[in-house]
Amino acid sequence: MEHALAPMVPAISLALIVLAVTALGRRLPIPMPILQVVAGLLVGLAPGAAAFRLDPSVVFFVFLPPVLWAAAYSTSFRDFRANARPIGLLAIGLVIATTALVAIVARVLLPGLPWAAAVALGAIVSPPDAVAAEAILKQLPVPRRIVVILQGESLVNDASALVLYRTAVVAAVSGTFSLGETIVRFFVDAAVGILIGLAVGWLLIRLARVTRDSLAEAILSLLGPYIAWVAAGSLHVSAVLACVAGGLYVRQHYSSAVSPASRIQTRAVWDLLLFVMNALIFLLLGVQFGELMEAVPAETLGSVARTGVILSLLAIAIRLVWVPLGTWLPRLMSAAVRRREAAPSNRGVFLVGWTSMRGIVSLASAMSLPVMLNNGRPFPYRAEIVLITMCVIVITLVVQGLSLAPLIRRLKFPGDHSEREEEMHARRETIRHALEKIDDLSDEPWVRAEDAEHLREEYRRQARSHHAEATGMTDPGHARRRLRAEVLRAERRSLIRLRDEGAISDEVLHHLERELDVEALRIGDGETR
Repeated sequence: MEHALAPMVPAISLALIVLAVTALGRRLPIPMPILQVVAGLLVGLAPGAAAFRLDPSVVFFVFLPPVLWAAAYSTSFRDFRANARPIGLLAIGLVIATTALVAIVARVLLPGLPWAAAVALGAIVSPPDAVAAEAILKQLPVPRRIVVILQGESLVNDASALVLYRTAVVAAVSGTFSLGETIVRFFVDAAVGILIGLAVGWLLIRLARVTRDSLAEAILSLLGPYIAWVAAGSLHVSAVLACVAGGLYVRQHYSSAVSPASRIQTRAVWDLLLFVMNALIFLLLGVQFGELMEAVPAETLGSVARTGVILSLLAIAIRLVWVPLGTWLPRLMSAAVRRREAAPSNRGVFLVGWTSMRGIVSLASAMSLPVMLNNGRPFPYRAEIVLITMCVIVITLVVQGLSLAPLIRRLKFPGDHSEREEEMHARRETIRHALEKIDDLSDEPWVRAEDAEHLREEYRRQARSHHAEATGMTDPGHARRRLRAEVLRAERRSLIRLRDEGAISDEVLHHLERELDVEALRIGDGETR
């Protein structure tokens, strides 16, 4: 029995570490991903850390598809399309520039490093990580357009970096390279990957309309990213863009395809999944450090670490130069760009340039490097490339991640009320259409006049409450919502008392409790116990 349970020990240990770090992180002014990486570093240096060894194929298949899908799902397609030019300059242009310059400097710092291996290293460290950026920035007051650009970049840059990476690895292993084939392959991989993602998204929406079962629809939403990833991988095209396209498509159609109960249940499932995956990603990322230290001979460890620091600073510097140039040069050269896009602030440009944390995709790519070449020789500098990648990840994640909060406070961005204004506009429009619908239905024989008038008054109260909130007046609905919340808690305590006394069963408690919980969410009191 003990032998059968032994494989469960690492998983249970990781779960306990995740819980402990999460509880600690809520009390410290430090971004959660950084705490998780530090915890992983400590675990990786402890005896028995080999049990937590990270398989790169696990990262690419288990972690990456749902994370990319969810990031695309939460991205506004309207805003993504409006900022396609700056996103493209970062996700494609900057990736190529970083790959090239890192490869050149790596060749100087590591004599004997072949060009193909150097380009592979550049492609590995070139893309900032979607998980790291979103996990840190969502906790900070950042202007909406900056968040959209950084999210959009992190959705696409993995695809362009992985094309360069695969091309460099093939060239290193086989000894052949074709620039024209690489360019054609990039566009073919991207186009076919996007088509596969759209097809999977379309299929999921059609199945969701047919099933009409909230549990089945939640499971379908979880299967979507993996189906897109496997389908794209089987055709050797961009699985990253397949997940991105699928997530964007599903977001556009999901609201009209499933029921409210399904949306609530699916959102809860995804929130839990992403919390666990994000925590494990950064924790496992830190765990690998001890193993990587042992893979490099002690006599060369210092020089490799120095190379990692230099290349980290180089990657940061390239971005700090590229972002202003990519922002201002097109505006100087094109009147169409000036008309189409609002002028960005220097503070925003600097923040985009500074936000470039690397993460789990870079480490998984480095650890996926082949061990042997076709001629039977070891892959050149493989251990050094992996350790350099880890140095870049730790330096960018810890140094830049820790500096973001004080930097944003110092930059003092003006309040961005655009999302709030859109929300208030949407509330006004939905209330107006609701009142119109009540008037249309009032003549139906099944509608009682008192019910229609009661519902009209409820929507009028909502309109007055939203107007007061928008104009900064005292919100008359606040006291009413607080009163309703107190009454709901009293109802819940009464149900629990009846269950404890044996007057009702747990099934009855759960059924009625769910109604109370939905009402609590409706009035904005979903966190109070």
